[in-house]
Amino acid sequence: MTTPSPLASPMAPGLYVAATPIGNLQDVSDRLRTAFSQADLILCEDTRVTGKLVTALGLPSRPLRRYDDHRGEAARPQILEALERGEAVVLVSDAGTPLIADPGYKLVAEARAAGHKVFSIPGPCAAIAALSIAGLPSDRFSFQGFLPPKRGARSNRLEALKGRDETLIFYETGPRLAASLADIASVLGDPVVVVGRELTKLYEEVVDGPASALAAQYQDAPPKGELVLLIGPQEVTPPSLEEADPLMKAALQTLSLKDAAAKVATDTGLKKRELYQRWLDRDR
Repeated sequence: MTTPSPLASPMAPGLYVAATPIGNLQDVSDRLRTAFSQADLILCEDTRVTGKLVTALGLPSRPLRRYDDHRGEAARPQILEALERGEAVVLVSDAGTPLIADPGYKLVAEARAAGHKVFSIPGPCAAIAALSIAGLPSDRFSFQGFLPPKRGARSNRLEALKGRDETLIFYETGPRLAASLADIASVLGDPVVVVGRELTKLYEEVVDGPASALAAQYQDAPPKGELVLLIGPQEVTPPSLEEADPLMKAALQTLSLKDAAAKVATDTGLKKRELYQRWLDRDR
């Protein structure tokens, strides 16, 4: 049995989190067109940007209201009242999928807590688009948003990401790209990175290379447009058995020798049997 679409006419009441194109208008889905045509209210980061999109699609105009980090606190009670009246409210960002480094999660959380239906109208997302064409492992990945703009905070953030066995995805701005790449090279050991620029647009570009080399390349020529920065999984060298002694000692405070060896083996990549035997030999 097929589940009816929540976009059956008339549009069902609820909050619709809708993805918009990140560049190419041909990526607009039929569901987004329907939602724009039938919505009682469309929430936008910038009403001018969304208004141009609606016009470009040749759709009838619907009420647009600004919803961003600055106005969200004041706007949410009125939006929840609209949902309570049974209205269909569509949330969009300027481009891509809302909530992905864009406003919206507090509204979604409050709408769900109030018992309102929340629907997804999926579509473009720059982070996922970049991952799909970067040539980096995609079985494990995490989106990390924007790196901090100041060097000290950025270096601390990168230190916390050392040793991650997954592809890391960031959004970045052109003016900050070279500095971020230089810090990635310094903190993470100059890994190969991928920079995706203007994805789906006419001047789409995907560049890869050592972080230090790309930092030098972009130092005097910051790229224009929207950027996605990716770092592949980092190779981690397991510590020696001797270096694992403090970890074993700490684990043995609460665990048996067998369980402590298993935990430290999982945390470090060392062999459980070797950890177990080393500690037995110490006690003899």
